[in-house]
Formats: sequence, C-alpha cells, structure tokens
Amino acid sequence: MKPRILLATLAICLGAASAQQLSMNNDSVIKMVKAGMSDGIIVSTIDSQPAHFALSANDMIALKQAGVSDKVMVAMIAKSNPAAPTAAPLTTSVPAGTVMLREGTDVPLKFAQALSSKSAAEGDPVALTLDEDLKVGDVVVAKAGSKAFGEVSNVKKSGMMGKAGELNVRLDYLKVGDSKIKLRGTKDKEGASGTTGAIVLTVLFGPIGLIKHGKNIDIPQGTPLKAYVADDISLPPAPSAPPTS
Repeated sequence: MKPRILLATLAICLGAASAQQLSMNNDSVIKMVKAGMSDGIIVSTIDSQPAHFALSANDMIALKQAGVSDKVMVAMIAKSNPAAPTAAPLTTSVPAGTVMLREGTDVPLKFAQALSSKSAAEGDPVALTLDEDLKVGDVVVAKAGSKAFGEVSNVKKSGMMGKAGELNVRLDYLKVGDSKIKLRGTKDKEGASGTTGAIVLTVLFGPIGLIKHGKNIDIPQGTPLKAYVADDISLPPAPSAPPTS
C-alpha cells in the first residue's frame, strides 16, 4: 500500500474511533442516571446526539441493574434502530382513564398508632395513614387518610449497661381502592430486598431523634414518616368527595 493511501486510511480509522468516543454509549447513560438526571433529560440527550449503544440481552440486564428505566432503554433501542416500532409500548402501557404514579415519588405518611420498643414484638402490624393527598401532576390518586401498612421487623428493649432499645419497621404498601402501592423508605433503590417486591426496606428509627424514654424508643401516634413509591403503578383519579348539603 502506498504511503499516501496508508495515511488516508489511518486518518479515517482514527476519525471513526474519535466519533464513537464522543457519541452517547451505555456508560454515558449510566453516568447520567447515577447523577440523578431525569428520564426526560436523558431521553432528549439520546435523541439529539450521536449514539452507539450495546443492546444485547446481557447489556439490557446490566442497564436495568444500574437503575436505567424502561423509558430510557426504549429510547436507546429507538436510536439504534429508528425503524423499530418501539414507541408504542410507552403510549399503551398506561390504561385509558388512569395516570402513572412513578417509582420514587414521595409518600407523606404518619403513624396511626403509638409504638414502643418496650412493648412491641417482632411481626406486629404497623398502621399508618397518608398525611396529605397523593398527586400525579394535578390529579389526586390517593386521598389523605388512606391506610398504609407495615410491620415490626426487629425490636429490642433497652438493656443493661446503658444499651438503648431498637425498633425497626418494615414498610409494605399504601391501599388505594383495589390497588396496593408498594412502598420503600429511600428515594433510590438502595436497600431493596431481593426476595420480595412488597417489602423492600427496613427503616431504623433509633438514630433519627424520635422520643426516647428510659432508653426505649417511643413513636407517638401522628409521628410523620416519609416513604417512597417502590414501583411504577397506573391508577385512576381518586373519586371526588360528595358535596356537603
């Protein structure tokens, strides 16, 4: 091969490699997710920039495990294969007359009962209520006062040598009509259980300043607790309250 042809071929290869490095790829998507960017921003970036994605079954599993949402993965597939009809599931996944309550949405709760590490036992049910209306945009999907459920997962009474009590509560779900909104105790998915979808996090109350009497942990009725939606769920608007006469 003549030197001039060799140099031209090398320049083309280097240019292609450089363009691939500058384009969006799986790692750049994961970095955006880890940085807390919304799905909308990530999808817009995918749509507007060159991209080179690895989308084998194992790649998709790795993306899911890294916290990449289905919406973002659909956008990655669509970018890699514009002819593929991948947009339809996004519009058909929410049944008519419902709205999608997204995973990670704040759920303000309060305890509907008093709890104490002195008297509670492991497995005791824990009753909570929704402290204010839960909304998707301007649409109310759960009214304040809706019931939520959990259970005592671990309890230790205060002991000798000044050892303080412990009281752990495991969140389960918020009941809305015939639906159960699964709950967890953190904004992200850290602490999620690999064995059950309904119970995903243990919330430890001891270190966060709730009232302690004689080193036991007392949680008065009405104590607030912020939980989060554990999985996307489609819900109809909550029925309006009947007019008062």
